[in-house]
Amino acid sequence: MKIVVLNGSPKGEESVTMQYVAYLRKKFPSHDYQILHVARDIRKIEKDEIVFHKIVDEVRGCDVVLWAFPLYFLLIPAQYKRFIELIFERHAEAAFSGKYAASLSTSIHFFDQTANNYLHGICDDLGMHFAGFYSAAMYDLLKEEEQARLSGFASLLFGTVQDALPVPREFAPVMANAWSYKPGDSPDPVDTGGKKVVILTDGNDLSGNLAKMTDRIMTRFSGSVERNNLHDLDIRGGCLGCCQCGYDNTCIYTDGFRNFYLNTLGEADIVIMAGKVHDRYLSSTWKQFFDRSFFKGHTPGLKGKQIAFVIEGPLQQLSTLREALAGWADNGTCNVIFITDECGDSVMLDALLDAAATRLARSADAGYVPPKTFYAVGGHKIFRDSIYGSMRLAFQADTRYYHEHGLFDFPQKDLQTRLFNTVLIPMTRIPAFRKKLFADIKRHMVRPFRAVLDSA
Repeated sequence: MKIVVLNGSPKGEESVTMQYVAYLRKKFPSHDYQILHVARDIRKIEKDEIVFHKIVDEVRGCDVVLWAFPLYFLLIPAQYKRFIELIFERHAEAAFSGKYAASLSTSIHFFDQTANNYLHGICDDLGMHFAGFYSAAMYDLLKEEEQARLSGFASLLFGTVQDALPVPREFAPVMANAWSYKPGDSPDPVDTGGKKVVILTDGNDLSGNLAKMTDRIMTRFSGSVERNNLHDLDIRGGCLGCCQCGYDNTCIYTDGFRNFYLNTLGEADIVIMAGKVHDRYLSSTWKQFFDRSFFKGHTPGLKGKQIAFVIEGPLQQLSTLREALAGWADNGTCNVIFITDECGDSVMLDALLDAAATRLARSADAGYVPPKTFYAVGGHKIFRDSIYGSMRLAFQADTRYYHEHGLFDFPQKDLQTRLFNTVLIPMTRIPAFRKKLFADIKRHMVRPFRAVLDSA
């Protein structure tokens, strides 16, 4: 069986993900493995169509495609995303259609589901037979039970391919609603009270809906609004996964991205991010922006900002994209709203954009950030435990930040609760005490709120 491994790590062979692939080659040596470093070589693939078509020819002649990648910022790396865009831009879908596929990712299990679901959706769009994904924690392969699990996954995958078993499509095709937005008259602008507003876009089509939406919302704020295009910024490449920024939040690149992020976005009160749907995400240019912001490590880079995503395209059909963007904002301690052109009506879209400006200004004035949800609460616990443990050496800047802000908040440090449990749990073994405790448990649960309500 011929297996084409599309390596999504910018680090090429020396990536953690490729160690998992190397293990599969050892355990299943009868198969022919062709490893193609598409993320590492993306510049060459972009510039030279001959190189791109050689990769496509390898896919055309294989039995199964293994999409192997490290998780970068809630999804696949930007370089990998760009390769997927090239498949559609250069009309190479036919080479992938009908092939079996699976994905293999390595991460710390922070939004690994969005990354693998994204690739599943892409495979469905390409007409491939997606037979499952394997999501490993970075060092799982060092454990015997995880070695057995990986071998089991591969054995089931190869059996599915060999027996030509059918697999269902999970993600429906994305149906774009093509229409031309015609903005109407703009009412009086919203008073921002001196708050700084920054718009960040990757749009190049000045006549498209995205440009018109961006123009509309830009005029809705009093005072000056700074607009920047990602294509015009000094960004020399995507994140390399080198982790050198982990020591002091300084990126290995010496371009202008870090300065822009800290001084332009960092000093803003309201940040509007405008982009168009490309396949099942925003563009790889936007993904590069998110990946490069990792120089801030696992700390909230835009904490307290009011964020608006202005999106051209069918966001309502892309739950994975919505989840990734909402999760990014939640973990960043931001307030976020979404506006898309899906309503298909210019008057309605005017009203939505105008209302969004009002909501952003009011929220900024109030300093409002919503309570954290599962995304941020769960993410904090993953980061906290990982930074305190195995990631501490590489991410020393994170370690300092977590100490300074009291984020190493392990529940075991709560001495009052520990004492409470130590005394009362043994007492619940006494039937009479247990009966009384659980009979009154609802009253005990609300008792701490009395003082707050009395003084409200």
